[in-house]
Amino acid sequence: MCGIAGIWGRSDAQLVRRMMDRLAHRGPDAEGIYGEPGDAGMLGHRRLSIVDPAGGDQPILAGEPPRAIVANGEIYNSPRLREELEARHQFLTRSDSECALHLYHERGPEAAAGLDGMFAFAIAAGDHLYAARDAIGIKPLYFGRRDGALVFSSELKAMEGIAGDVREFPPGTWYHSGLGFHRYYQVPESAPAELPLAEHLRSLRLTLERAVVKRLMSDVPVGAFLSGGLDSSLIAALARRHLPELRTFSVGVAGSRDLLAARRVADHIGSIHHEYVYDAEEVRRRLPEIIHSLESFDQDLVRSAIPCYFASRLAAERVKVILTGEGADELFAGYDYYKGIADPGVLHRELQRSVRSLHNMNLQRVDRLTMAHSIEGRVPFLDVDMIALAQTVPPRLKLAVGGGGGPVEKWILRKACEDLLPPEIAWRDKEQFDEGSGTVDLIGGLWRHWLPANHAVAYARRHARARLRSAEECAYHKILCDGYDDAPVILDNVARWSHRPPGIGGAPGAC
Repeated sequence: MCGIAGIWGRSDAQLVRRMMDRLAHRGPDAEGIYGEPGDAGMLGHRRLSIVDPAGGDQPILAGEPPRAIVANGEIYNSPRLREELEARHQFLTRSDSECALHLYHERGPEAAAGLDGMFAFAIAAGDHLYAARDAIGIKPLYFGRRDGALVFSSELKAMEGIAGDVREFPPGTWYHSGLGFHRYYQVPESAPAELPLAEHLRSLRLTLERAVVKRLMSDVPVGAFLSGGLDSSLIAALARRHLPELRTFSVGVAGSRDLLAARRVADHIGSIHHEYVYDAEEVRRRLPEIIHSLESFDQDLVRSAIPCYFASRLAAERVKVILTGEGADELFAGYDYYKGIADPGVLHRELQRSVRSLHNMNLQRVDRLTMAHSIEGRVPFLDVDMIALAQTVPPRLKLAVGGGGGPVEKWILRKACEDLLPPEIAWRDKEQFDEGSGTVDLIGGLWRHWLPANHAVAYARRHARARLRSAEECAYHKILCDGYDDAPVILDNVARWSHRPPGIGGAPGAC
């Protein structure tokens, strides 16, 4: 929705505006700045207007003495919260973000736990700063230090040359300048529930549909990415049932499997479908921009960021909000490497770890590449109710034995929703975004334009701390470094696929 930035511990309008300027792509519709009396600190905001476009500019102020909020994201339970809070508070806007401000007045630091959505926000309240990030880390937030003051922003690039000791603000966490950091959410570690299959199927379908409907909240057009794979197709099909019209967007190389499958789905659900075809030369021209936006050199992340970039650019021509299928693979065992985990208990724990790792991997890609084109990505599969439900589904229903004798990934998700899609889509083999779109085959040795293959070993040795795992990744690392004057701020926060259970190798690509 937006970009936020600020400093706490002293005021510095020029510095905050510098950060805001670097976040202009996140909020091209409006900007605002607030200085707390007494020079305690300053908040800055760049706005992408989604809810209450005419009246929801930020910072939003309320109370006496005033409290001020700058927020990024959407709070999906704001209609219910507003009904409760209006009895005791005067609302000045229709913005969902204002609910967080009044809820903080009533509940103090525990306010974040009462919000259902994707968000990162900061509230200035007298001599205290309060900040929070959503449960899974869908919306980004970073913090660092400058001459003893706390500095924060939505993207790392805003902190370049401005702050030191820059780190990611943890997901599911709130911060109070007088109390420090406190965790308010963790991915449930529930044991699978042995229930009748029909009950599992019914609960999954209802929970997913509720999650999709919740994310249709908007005063501007909503669309959906559509790769033709299971995850994006299900989200688009469910959304179409609740919208008079839906625009869907697909990209790939000429003749790619994703383009063909997406056309089949769009025809089946009756969406207004849009396509874009790219080639190797366009990828070569755009790759530095893609990596700069992504703020990562991870090979899997860069590969999947390429089609995400073109899909976001295409969607931005017609909508401001886009639904995506991220999270289904981590919840329901969609990646090939999960098939190598024979022990159900180990698989269950690995899926939980995968969900916990999304915030600075696949979710970083979705946020950066959509916001690079000033659109907001929403991820229904990562609704907190959906996450909780997925923990109760036995692993044997996620990786079930199919007709061919081999395990079928996301079996229960396919079964619960197979009536929504053509059979060849509902039971289509899993392909990662960069594979189905044809991107992996397209890029081939494209990276050699920046780093000859015979230089890669020496380059990897010089940058041993980055743990570069291929010549291709060395090239992406070089492109990232070349794009920033103060690259360590970015490099120190690049996430890597973490260690997996013994005997399990291979990094999953992004959805």
